[in-house]
Amino acid sequence: MNKLVLTMMAGALLWQGLAQRHKIDINAETPEGLLLQQIGTEEDPAKKVALLEEFSSKYSNHAGMPWVYGQLQPAYLKAGQHDKVFPVVEKLLTFDPSDAEMAHGALKAAEAKKDPDLILKWAVATSDAARKAVASKKPADEDEVENWKHKVDFAKQVETYTEYSLFNTALQTTDPGKKIQLIDKLAERNPQSQYLAQLDEVKFQSYRQLNNTEKAVEVAEALIAKNSTNEDLYLFVADYQFQKKDYDKTQDYGDKLVALMKSKPAPQGVAAADWEKKKTTATGLGLWFKGMSLAAQSKFGPADQVLRDALPFVDDNDQLKAAALFNLGLANYRLGDSAKSPNTQRILDALKFNQQCAAIKSPYQANAQRNITAIRSQYRIR
Repeated sequence: MNKLVLTMMAGALLWQGLAQRHKIDINAETPEGLLLQQIGTEEDPAKKVALLEEFSSKYSNHAGMPWVYGQLQPAYLKAGQHDKVFPVVEKLLTFDPSDAEMAHGALKAAEAKKDPDLILKWAVATSDAARKAVASKKPADEDEVENWKHKVDFAKQVETYTEYSLFNTALQTTDPGKKIQLIDKLAERNPQSQYLAQLDEVKFQSYRQLNNTEKAVEVAEALIAKNSTNEDLYLFVADYQFQKKDYDKTQDYGDKLVALMKSKPAPQGVAAADWEKKKTTATGLGLWFKGMSLAAQSKFGPADQVLRDALPFVDDNDQLKAAALFNLGLANYRLGDSAKSPNTQRILDALKFNQQCAAIKSPYQANAQRNITAIRSQYRIR
């Protein structure tokens, strides 16, 4: 009888305020029971941890180990002994895979270490535990229902927190490869996460940092399909398609960029003068990419019109200007050249554009000079 009373009293003392996560029976007539009693009455946190560690070392197979680990986890976390938290929580999850509260503690320890790999691991493990808790069946015993409800409600909050943890870590880490890993894991865990939209451009920039142009284009095109208002995405994809000589796509993105810049207001915090300069540059590039693509397809009439429109916008960029002028010279020559009935104005424009191109130091300069000589000779222009 005395043994039973001791057991019940010690149990009540040990479990006070712990939400009855793991119950424990104590036999005070055994060495392990005496040590558990000592743990339960010890008020000094450091001494209590030492006693818990002593118990886990001596009696690792004891049925009360889940309770011991449940005491150690918050103690280690509070003391900043983060590396000790992880193995304890791993053991706890073998006893109760739905213990989202303990798993969440390990995630907080990983965050405190600012280790993206650990955060990724424990965000997933915590999410798994939370989902198991949410999916758990309502207890048949009415006395346990309230605790079950709290566990499920907490698990739902924890599940959302794991998404935030992946999101925040993706923003904080400087390693582009790890950023992508974190973002992909978040998308895998919850494709509808509220945080994903805020990471799309982070993923795009990460692929650019890794020089993975194809993946960067893939992300950029997906964002453009969602009506992104980031002009840099359009510029990047237009340039990529132009380099690949996919001129139809280049023209499409050029048109979209020009349309975007006509309607997009100045972003908050950007000075009006700076925004006007950015608009001019982006609009000019959109027109330039489209006009150059049309010229490459020998669509000289549309190319002439678009490149003329582009000229004022690229006036301060000699390389873009020289390319536009050279192709304007070519387009007007082709449009005006005719053995039977040449278009004099087109020929004069061709000569003018080549002269302007030849005045700029660029890869087009020598060819423009040769064109000037040829046009003057063919049409006897002084």
